[in-house]
Amino acid sequence: MADVKIRKLSDWVVETLKIRARSAGRSLEEELRHVLTEAAMEPRRRFLERATALRADIRDQHGILPDSTPGIRQERDRA
Repeated sequence: MADVKIRKLSDWVVETLKIRARSAGRSLEEELRHVLTEAAMEPRRRFLERATALRADIRDQHGILPDSTPGIRQERDRA
């Protein structure tokens, strides 16, 4: 795992994070890991939400599409 060092962070920011950590029952280090992980995961969550919505739209417009596996196997076996 990687280590990160952040310099020149305002004292009030650190105090706010300490309070937040204490209220969540975590150490400052655990809280910072949590905050950074959540921030990094957010784009993935948004993508998943968009993909899920798109899937639902396709299903609503076209119904449940048939499994293409048998057709693909048939074409592959012909080659």
